[in-house]
Amino acid sequence: MERSRNKVIKVLLKMTIPIIIGAVGGYLYYDLVGCNGSCPISGNPYISTIYGASIGVILINWKQNINFLIKGENNEKEHR
Repeated sequence: MERSRNKVIKVLLKMTIPIIIGAVGGYLYYDLVGCNGSCPISGNPYISTIYGASIGVILINWKQNINFLIKGENNEKEHR
């Protein structure tokens, strides 16, 4: 089965957009809620951005996207 370029781009976007949104959310948390250095997460913009990006990573459906990129398999069930 031949994979089209559009499907690969769509899967890569589905994997990167939650990471970018999480990183922006982490930085906004630092900027709007953060404290003056005594808080381990919100006291440093780099740590809060990385923390937010890691939350975005957790939200991605990794198994389905990785299988598609490596093997070309689509795990979505067809409706009959």
